[in-house]
Amino acid sequence: MADSVLYDVTDGLATITINRPDAMNAMNTEAKVALRDAVRAAAGDAAVRAVLLTAAGDRAFCVGQDLREHVQNLQADRETGSSLTMATVSEHYNPIVRALAEMPKPVVAGVNGVAAGAGFGFALAADFRVVSETASFNTSFAGVALTADSGVSWTLPRLIGASRAADLLLFPRSVKAQEAYELGIANRLVPAQELHAQAEAVARTLAAGPTVAYAALKESLAYGASHSLADALEREDVLQTRAGASEDHGIAVQAFLAKQPPVYLGR
Repeated sequence: MADSVLYDVTDGLATITINRPDAMNAMNTEAKVALRDAVRAAAGDAAVRAVLLTAAGDRAFCVGQDLREHVQNLQADRETGSSLTMATVSEHYNPIVRALAEMPKPVVAGVNGVAAGAGFGFALAADFRVVSETASFNTSFAGVALTADSGVSWTLPRLIGASRAADLLLFPRSVKAQEAYELGIANRLVPAQELHAQAEAVARTLAAGPTVAYAALKESLAYGASHSLADALEREDVLQTRAGASEDHGIAVQAFLAKQPPVYLGR
């Protein structure tokens, strides 16, 4: 991985850290490629049972596209008559968000500061958001005459409703941590100095949990959001059969009978 994104796997937890604090963790091309590769690596590694996505520094989680590089790329496009700049959506942002949202293991976002644009999208693609009390969120896209990307058009209305999502997208503003919690964007608010420790604690709890069941829960939630009750019930049947056949389910039942805490294997 590049220095702009750090990647570590320890005891079943993959920690991915966006590491451009001097640039408020804005995404230049190197960082986008590195983040895409790191998320894909975590998704495909059987040893990884949960993922923590966080960022270096205390000012920003990720402010989205690095606009300095973006301006240079736009100028190059004008000079060559090409349109390569906006291909970053299909080449980088879409794969990152899909890997975060669709991987068969839980993803925790530790939001330490400003999450704007694509950075907001990355946080929303996680399954659980631990948010610093000093953090904030901003859709920002319309502020630079762009539309939503990084999955925000899909994730945001599912969290806060279509009307509120339209408000934030049409009239970008800073949503402070407390309001984000009240809207349902943040799952847990913590003091700034405790952000990394508490986000890691949540992620490690999930990494020690029943991985097959978590994968089924993620799939069932995504499926149920866009299907009928009858279809959702059928999918639950399939997924419950899969979870019921897992080693972890057997471990959980035996632990319950023995009145002991289960020690899951993640399979």
